[in-house]
Amino acid sequence: MVAGGEGGELSATLRRIERSAGALATASVSRMDETLPWFRDLPADQRAWVMLVAQAGVRSLVEWLRGGGGADSTQEVSDEVFSAAPRALARSINLQHTVALIKVTIDVVEEQVPHLAAPGEEGALREAVLKFSREVAFAAARVYARAAETRGAWDARLQALLVDALLRGDSSDVLASRAAALGWADAPPVAVAVGRSPGGEAAAVLHAVYRSARRLGVEVIGGVHGDRLVLVLGGAADPLAATEKLLNGFGAGPVVVGPAVPSLDEATESARAALTGFRAAPAWPAAPRPVSADSLLPERALAGDADARRALRHTVYGGLVRAGGELLETLDAFFAAGGVLEGAARSLFVHPNTVRYRLKRIADVTDLSPLTPRDAFALRVALAIGRLDPGVPPPNTPV
Repeated sequence: MVAGGEGGELSATLRRIERSAGALATASVSRMDETLPWFRDLPADQRAWVMLVAQAGVRSLVEWLRGGGGADSTQEVSDEVFSAAPRALARSINLQHTVALIKVTIDVVEEQVPHLAAPGEEGALREAVLKFSREVAFAAARVYARAAETRGAWDARLQALLVDALLRGDSSDVLASRAAALGWADAPPVAVAVGRSPGGEAAAVLHAVYRSARRLGVEVIGGVHGDRLVLVLGGAADPLAATEKLLNGFGAGPVVVGPAVPSLDEATESARAALTGFRAAPAWPAAPRPVSADSLLPERALAGDADARRALRHTVYGGLVRAGGELLETLDAFFAAGGVLEGAARSLFVHPNTVRYRLKRIADVTDLSPLTPRDAFALRVALAIGRLDPGVPPPNTPV
């Protein structure tokens, strides 16, 4: 036992340390200023906080020794040694820097052992200081661990709220404020991916996704909503390709990626498309994984998605109308002939090469080839929607 109470082995030394507490703290801060370049760059208020912590540390050493601390003691140093500074200091000075500050303070105390210890107590004090320094390091680790847990829980809550706001279509101001609190850089382009959650704790699910995203160099904000995993991706030149590399974070089933948008302010559009695409994806069992929401326009339109109906009506049907009535006539004849060029040519009284040329023009206008079964299905749905909606001018009508 190194110290067994006020009248114990180090009682005279304790009184000397108490009298020197202020000088030791001042000497420690001066040494920090000399040896730690980053410490010199701290604002004055944070340097003052460090001084208070150093003084609290010296007082804690005295209390620890008086309470029976020593080489064979199992007594822990109270985390209150760091309570002299506000919690904001833990965000300004990281754990690595805190360890450096503790080391400087302990070095200064060790150098002063010959002056602090009463005659014959130098060895016992040096050994006690070494043990105390270890306990202070553990206390610092506990403080930072709690701060990290609190920050992590708060970040998870903010991310869930941000994703929820995206799915609800909240205003861009709400999205911007929550994203700023998370440190979102808003690197363009931004896209939203929706798939099934693999199950388990939401924190564990998101941790696996974030780890993969860091390796890709992609920004990600995620949330688990019921059985769905929703990810907001930023800074990925090809969001579909980036999502493919994050597939391990999703559960079984389709994964749908909304269109890329310039910033988070416009991400509600991408989220809406991804969500409706996810709901409609079961209608296309052979869909690739992941699949873009735009590739699911026919299924989304059939499921009642107004945005998908509008896109097919104006982009596909409207494009054919604007290109001239002969394209619509040829497409109808081609479908009526079961996709046989010669049959379509006979019904139109033209050469098969003319039909072939017009089909190529249709593909150029709509980015959908009638010769491909999947594209032909999308064209059929677009024709039906366009003809049912009086908002699109009929063929041969000035646009």
